[in-house]
Amino acid sequence: MRMCAGAGRLLGGVLLLASGLGWASGLERLHEFLTQTQRGQANFEQKSIKGEAEGGEVSRGRFQFSRPGKFRWEYYTPYAQTLIADGKFLWIWDPDLQQVTRKPQDQSLGVTPASLLAGNNGLEKSFSLEEGGERGGLEWVKAVPKSEESGFSMVNLGFDAHHLVRMELRDNFGHHLLIRFTDFEQNPVFTGDTFHFVPPPGVDVIQ
Repeated sequence: MRMCAGAGRLLGGVLLLASGLGWASGLERLHEFLTQTQRGQANFEQKSIKGEAEGGEVSRGRFQFSRPGKFRWEYYTPYAQTLIADGKFLWIWDPDLQQVTRKPQDQSLGVTPASLLAGNNGLEKSFSLEEGGERGGLEWVKAVPKSEESGFSMVNLGFDAHHLVRMELRDNFGHHLLIRFTDFEQNPVFTGDTFHFVPPPGVDVIQ
């Protein structure tokens, strides 16, 4: 009987260890996301907060990306604006102003949420990564930029069991940018014009 009880305790310990190994850490989920998700799209809600103030402006829209270097970041509310990176240029279309801005992509993106997700392993190259622990039912990764010129002092990424669902960014001036992703779709098929932009007729194009 004592042998059976000991074997039962041993089996229970093995099962507990196995279940623990099955729970991926934040860094493991980040690595899986970067290696297995070459394309993606999701709805987003973005909140911009100054310092420790309550509230903050909320924007909503749609994000699509294809690695390396292509993305479409569309704001629907409260103001419409579209940012498209086609691999060569970054286009910014402001329908309210009837104005398009075009910039060389490699000189204009810097560190932005879109560039971090759509870039070619920019997170692993430009940031020191460490476990951020569990918070709010998510596994977090803390990313600290290696260069002071990045514009951000900290980036946190929160993952559920399947996808990236939160980003928290803090810039060098005390601003916080909080982004929540929903309805994430992994590796969708995009049409040829998803990351292609042609300025509407008659609008001003600023080079």
